[in-house]
Amino acid sequence: MHLYAIGDIHGHLGLLQAAHELIAEDMARHGPGQVIHIGDLVDRGPDSRGVIDFLMLGVAAGEDWVTLKGNHDRLFTRFLRDPEDRDPRLWSELSWLHPRLGGAATLASYGVENAADRPVAKVHADAAKAVPAAHVAFIDSLPLYHQTGEALFVHAGIRPGVPLEEQTETDLIWIREPFLIERISFGPLVVHGHTTIDAATHYGNRLNLDSGAAYGGPLSAVVIEGREAALLTPEGRRRLPIRGG
Repeated sequence: MHLYAIGDIHGHLGLLQAAHELIAEDMARHGPGQVIHIGDLVDRGPDSRGVIDFLMLGVAAGEDWVTLKGNHDRLFTRFLRDPEDRDPRLWSELSWLHPRLGGAATLASYGVENAADRPVAKVHADAAKAVPAAHVAFIDSLPLYHQTGEALFVHAGIRPGVPLEEQTETDLIWIREPFLIERISFGPLVVHGHTTIDAATHYGNRLNLDSGAAYGGPLSAVVIEGREAALLTPEGRRRLPIRGG
């Protein structure tokens, strides 16, 4: 059995389509497999609306796709419900519309311009009219994790030592430490994004796919067989060695 996974998309529809083309080429050689999107569909990139449309159309067409919820996806829908409702993991000086978070780029893809430079109440009113209810419902319906084969897929990671069914949503979509410094096995291989690195990296107990598409880097697509993984490239599979192994 093989599985495919795609890292943090952040509104880059073109990169997402290219990643799916690489997966389609690999499937043509090796057979079909489920595709898991690791979350953070929106923010920073130019076409968050297009990303959500693409994923919704794929699901409607019967594609064997799973899409997980990321922290940026939660920030988006929380703002739409109440612009004063702050995510507990955000620093006090930041809001979803701050340039560091990229919410204004998401709203621009829906036709709501200059969101970071106008009164929040007006931006919220415009956003409530512009964002389709079906998009909000789609994000709300996204699972927090997906476990299959020898892999556990989750946006940010898991809190070490806590049973999966007791993990909080905030940890699953926001955690960094102590997850990132844990060296012992989590049981399944944890496949995640959220923490940007230069290239997809296999650490033995986890596999980080966030190669920085939000900041001009590539969008990584990988194939996973058991606990081994390979990066998909135009030249074919490139095995990801275990770092330090």
